[in-house]
Amino acid sequence: MKITEARVIVTCPGRNFVTLKIVTDEGLHGIGDATLNGRELAVASYLTDHVVPCLIGRDPHQVEDTWQYLYRGAYWRGGPVTMAAIAAVDTALWDIKAKAAGLPLYQLLGGASRTGVTVYGHANGRDIEETADEVARYIELGYKAIRAQSGIPGLPSTYGVSKDKMFYEPADADLPTENVWSTPKYLDHVPKLFETLRSRFGFEHHLLHDVHHRLTPIEAGRLGRSLEPYRLFWIEDAVPAENQEGFRIVRQHTTTPLAVGEIFNTVWDCKTLIEEQLIDYVRATVVHAGGITHLRRIADFAGLHHVRTGCHGATDLSPVCMGAALHFDLWVPNFGIQEYMRHTPETDAVFPHAYGFADGYLHPGETPGHGVDIDEALAAKYPYGRAYLPVNRLEDGTMWNW
Repeated sequence: MKITEARVIVTCPGRNFVTLKIVTDEGLHGIGDATLNGRELAVASYLTDHVVPCLIGRDPHQVEDTWQYLYRGAYWRGGPVTMAAIAAVDTALWDIKAKAAGLPLYQLLGGASRTGVTVYGHANGRDIEETADEVARYIELGYKAIRAQSGIPGLPSTYGVSKDKMFYEPADADLPTENVWSTPKYLDHVPKLFETLRSRFGFEHHLLHDVHHRLTPIEAGRLGRSLEPYRLFWIEDAVPAENQEGFRIVRQHTTTPLAVGEIFNTVWDCKTLIEEQLIDYVRATVVHAGGITHLRRIADFAGLHHVRTGCHGATDLSPVCMGAALHFDLWVPNFGIQEYMRHTPETDAVFPHAYGFADGYLHPGETPGHGVDIDEALAAKYPYGRAYLPVNRLEDGTMWNW
């Protein structure tokens, strides 16, 4: 079997997605997600101009060799653009390999380690009362785990709080919008949110919270300690992780579980965090961490150090990535949880998929491959539309982490 064609498809059914479709001389094809939120065309160009020419004529079954070829062979290793492109190729090749075998992808990875994938949804509101009502709605939908975000008094806008609730998309403007941030207001407000939620709903459901890289290590330690009575499943992205050693300070001050990694590209981004057990969940994704091939290495390394997976699953990842992630989740022995933000009906139509949700769990389905495809004719009706993520400033105008 040989690769005869590989093409990049950019579509915007409500938000931009980049998809790679690889076609073989035996009529099988595979698809992979290459979306990099706010920088989509950089990956599309990397694939079209630099990767696709190298794929033609290769054996699609040589998944590992192709991964090494694109990673080692480029000389310029790592980074979000390169690794998203490699991930798209890797995911598409795994899709082809599983289709050729006539098996769902998780069977090629080693078979199922569980009957379903526990997922968490996003509840958010303008204030604590509205957020609590949204948590109630997710509980009614069957979720066993819910992330809770609330507007902060005195701030005009807050990360994670959206108008459309179910389909939150932060890349919302032709040029970056600006948010305002206050750490003191935030640290005073968040414990009140979770006090309310535990008082109303008790401790039966898992509650999670995303800080979005906005605190220093000592501030994150303070937040974690203040949330200990409410027994959170995790606090996510408490501090930027470029300085992995910073998490030592957080660990010294709280027993609240820590999760980080949605922007990690390689195992090297989390080596210290995992080796020293400074985190409890690694959130690296199929598309941003070099595909299933490399994500398996991260997960295996994490498993040696009592760290579990908690893959990012927001709407900036297409259903292609979600399908691949679910096969990975069903297999991986040290699974923790999977984020699940539902896509819009327009996106679901462009990317028909076999996975489904029931009783708080997702299952990837039994379709050979990863179970997700693309309707190219429908995708062509949604042309690319430039969209940036916001930027963030402190109240005095200083640029801050978004």
